[in-house]
Amino acid sequence: MPKNSVVILRYGPYSAAGLSVEHHTFRLQGLQAVLTKDGHKVILEKIEDWNVVELMVNEDVVFHCNIKDLEFGEHFSNVSSQHFVSSEESLNF
Repeated sequence: MPKNSVVILRYGPYSAAGLSVEHHTFRLQGLQAVLTKDGHKVILEKIEDWNVVELMVNEDVVFHCNIKDLEFGEHFSNVSSQHFVSSEESLNF
């Protein structure tokens, strides 16, 4: 991913802890922190696709996953945004 990119973090609704299906950002906090730490500007954008997270840079989706695959409380201090360079790769935490 180019340095100091504008990253659009697109996310869909999902059900959390038995709550109704809504656009929650709880699981995105660590990802946002990593991207911001690496100097990227993060813009959150709600989408209607359920359980989806996408990172878009320069109008290209560079990473996507099921939002429920992102965990709460993960330690992100050693993670770089370079882990999100291709939609073919998985999270490398």
